[in-house]
Amino acid sequence: METLKDISTIEDIKQMVNSFYDNVRKDDLIGPIFNDKLQDRWEPHLQKMYGFWQTILFDVRAYSGTPFPPHKQLPVDKTHFDRWIQIFNTTIDAQFAGVITEEAKMRATNMAFMFNHKIEYFRNAKNELRNSSGKS
Repeated sequence: METLKDISTIEDIKQMVNSFYDNVRKDDLIGPIFNDKLQDRWEPHLQKMYGFWQTILFDVRAYSGTPFPPHKQLPVDKTHFDRWIQIFNTTIDAQFAGVITEEAKMRATNMAFMFNHKIEYFRNAKNELRNSSGKS
């Protein structure tokens, strides 16, 4: 059995990101959401993700921005985030193993939880505002 190496270079990050999003694109549940949102802008998104993961995993300032706002209005819920994590972990485990790999999986899980929580919070706040403004 082949021993998998840990994520250690920008090339590893590109491999991780590219293979993950290849799997996302093919997924029946979340693929259509990503494909509809990104359409022909996949390449800029992938470039942004390389920088994001390089910043997260290697503490290299390759990404600046706020990742949550573009996701705020997506038609997603916990089921979608659970699938995202499942695809992420399966994809990364097939290619890498080690401390940085585990860090990537932990960070992805935390981000999915936080994004889901924030999306639900904003939806609930919006619904409460809508309901309260409709009452006299």
